[in-house]
Amino acid sequence: MNDSFEPQPALQPPFAGKIMLVGIGPGSVEHMTGRARAAIAEADVVIGYVTYIKLVADLIEGKEIIRKSMTEELDRAVSALEAARAGKKVALISSGDAGVYGMAGPTYEVLFQSGWTPDEAVQVEIIPGASALNSCAALVGAPLTHDFCAISLSDLLTPWPTIARRLDAVAMADFVVALYNPKSGRRTRQIVEAQRLFLRHRRADTPVAIVKSAYRRRENIVFTTLDRMADAEIGMLSTVLIGNSNTFVRNGLMVTPRGYANKYDMEEGGATRDGERAGRSLSTGLLGWLETLQAERAAGASVDILAARHRLPADYIRDTLAEPWNDEVATEGEGEA
Repeated sequence: MNDSFEPQPALQPPFAGKIMLVGIGPGSVEHMTGRARAAIAEADVVIGYVTYIKLVADLIEGKEIIRKSMTEELDRAVSALEAARAGKKVALISSGDAGVYGMAGPTYEVLFQSGWTPDEAVQVEIIPGASALNSCAALVGAPLTHDFCAISLSDLLTPWPTIARRLDAVAMADFVVALYNPKSGRRTRQIVEAQRLFLRHRRADTPVAIVKSAYRRRENIVFTTLDRMADAEIGMLSTVLIGNSNTFVRNGLMVTPRGYANKYDMEEGGATRDGERAGRSLSTGLLGWLETLQAERAAGASVDILAARHRLPADYIRDTLAEPWNDEVATEGEGEA
């Protein structure tokens, strides 16, 4: 892998080329965007990890192909820049989305290191694609319909304490979580540590879906629970979806409620619950919570007690109580999002 290189002088139009950072989605052509297919079609050179090259084999006949291994991300970016400065159009492909654990970041790092600026003749276009969390979620139901995040368990470039702090924080905050790069032949303990951290905050029976090779030939889906997650068959081609405290699995579908039942009686035709108003913030939303907080403080609860009760930092509670506020209602026409 080239850690450094001498910047090549930029060619001037019409000879300068273009780098197209193409997200090919989960890997099946029917789930690739039209722009992604068009970008590959117009490219002179296609660069990518060997597995990704195989996924687009039907689209790259007759083109110059540069195959790289899993750990040669910077080499891929350098090759793309060299080809573009030689006047070629380059499709640098990533599975999923190029900006989600893909080639967009490393490519910009290499570009800036080379002295490239957006004013240079070499153009750069990012072409989005469905990331693994989108494709895996679509296969298992609707697990991402409330707040969620993605965390990679790969410690090849990120210190483990950093990863562990992120896992602990999102587990406590009750996010639905998509774990990328959960396990490999050499990295087998990371998923166990992730499970240990989540079990500090989540029920053992929290639903988990493990999706391998979504929309590819060897696709496999397993539903399990948090306490059994690490015992399941998991590899580098797997994405692990961990539900939040409200996520459930029914009839083979994993669903995270959006929260409508907090405001509406779902068994009574969606009638608004007592104390709630359609189109307005939840009674336990910010304004309602502030009112409760003020009442608890007036009743003698200390800042530390309130912080523990609401599982929030004491300094945040203190600053919030000190901030002047009123019970203004939400504006007319406010949506349910």
